[in-house]
Amino acid sequence: MSRRFEDRVVVITGATGMAAAAAARIAGDGGSVFVLSRDPDECAALCRRITASGGVADSHAADLCREQETEDAFAAALERFGRIDGLFAVAGASGRRVGDGPLHEMALSGWTGTFELNTVPTFLAAREGVRAMLRTAPADTGDDAASRSPAERGSIVLMSSVLARHPSPQLFATHAYAAAKGAVLSLTTTLAAYYAPQGIRVNAVAPSLVATPMAARAADDATTVDYASR
Repeated sequence: MSRRFEDRVVVITGATGMAAAAAARIAGDGGSVFVLSRDPDECAALCRRITASGGVADSHAADLCREQETEDAFAAALERFGRIDGLFAVAGASGRRVGDGPLHEMALSGWTGTFELNTVPTFLAAREGVRAMLRTAPADTGDDAASRSPAERGSIVLMSSVLARHPSPQLFATHAYAAAKGAVLSLTTTLAAYYAPQGIRVNAVAPSLVATPMAARAADDATTVDYASR
C-alpha cells in the first residue's frame, strides 16, 4: 500500500459496501477516516476492522437525512481530528421500499421518498464538508508540490450511478433513483465550478452493479448479472 493519504482526514458517509471498502483502503494508505452512518453497530464494526489492521478510524452514528444530526456528526469529526481534507459521500439507498418504479406506476411518495434517501444526505454532507474545508487555510506546496496545489483545501467525491446516464429499460425500472442520481451529477458540476477557485475539488463516481448489500437483489438475478458482466 502507498502512503498517499498520509496526514489526510477523510469523512466517509456509509459503513458498508463501497463506503466500507473505501474507508479500509484510505486507512491502509495512511489516512485517518471518520465514518458516518445511522447504524452505530455497523460504524463500530468497520472501525474495529480498520484499527485491527493498524489504521486510524473513528465514527459517529447519525441519520444523514436530518440536518441537525448531520451538522453534529461533522462537528464530531472536527473535534476528533481538527480538520477535514476529504469527503466521500456514499450514503444513499434504493427507493423500492418507498415506492420507486416505473413512472406510470409511481405515487408521489415514491418520488419524494427516493429523492430524500439519495439527495438529502448528499446535499447535507457536501455542505458540511465544504464549510469545514473553507475554514481550513489552503495548503502550501512544500515538498509535496507534485501532488498538492498551492490553494488546495480539500476534495469531495459524490456518489452517482450509471443509471443516471445509461438506463437499462427492462432490468432497472427505478425512475426516481435514476433521476436522483442525475441530480447528484448536476450538483457535482456546479459545485466543482464554484469552489475550484477556493481550492476545493468536487467529483462524482457513477458505478455500475457492484456487490454490496444494496445490490443483493440484482446480484441474485442471473439475467441481471449476465447483463452487467457484458
